[in-house]
Amino acid sequence: MTTTAVPAALAWRADPYTAALRSGRGPLFLHRRDGWLLPLEVERWCAAPDPADLTVLRRCRGAVLDIGCGPGRLVVALAALGTAALGVDVSPEAVRRTQRSGGSALCRSVFDPLPGEGRWHTALLLDGNIGIGGDPAALLERAAQLVGSDGQLLVEAAPFDVDEHVEVRVADGRGAFGTGFPWSRLGTAALLKYAHATGWRAAERWTAAGRPFVALRRR
Repeated sequence: MTTTAVPAALAWRADPYTAALRSGRGPLFLHRRDGWLLPLEVERWCAAPDPADLTVLRRCRGAVLDIGCGPGRLVVALAALGTAALGVDVSPEAVRRTQRSGGSALCRSVFDPLPGEGRWHTALLLDGNIGIGGDPAALLERAAQLVGSDGQLLVEAAPFDVDEHVEVRVADGRGAFGTGFPWSRLGTAALLKYAHATGWRAAERWTAAGRPFVALRRR
């Protein structure tokens, strides 16, 4: 596990994130040191895939690894379609919820040893998960180790031009905070910059319900 993965793992194991997943409801935020709050869409994550998610699922091929799967809506949907899919998440509650819903998931960091390294056909980084670890280049390099040479990485970018690397905490907006950890937010332009620098190329770009996505392939 990388050093940046350690504080993140501790943060996502603590309340108020765990409490929000148990109830399936927010409010929940990423809280920056200057007081800025980014709302987290707990209700959407705990629901069935929405139309924007379906555009991603239609592009999945072969065995799928969902990095930062959360409560597992995509893993469960893929399993229902007969697709081999595995979620990984540092939150034990997220993994339990995925498993209870019929999906397969492991409680691990993406930077831990994982099954099938180098053989996954599709990997997912959705719902802001390009921010995991606060180092997009390291995350993209790790994703390249996980997928096969002909594999793909489907990534969701922020819906505006941003390239931000900060420390945040999970907060419930009512005074409860988790442990601080590094996080990044990337718009499409910044995502493509980091992708190019780490040996990926953009194979496709699309937007659904205001959410921008990029399909990356190895160069």
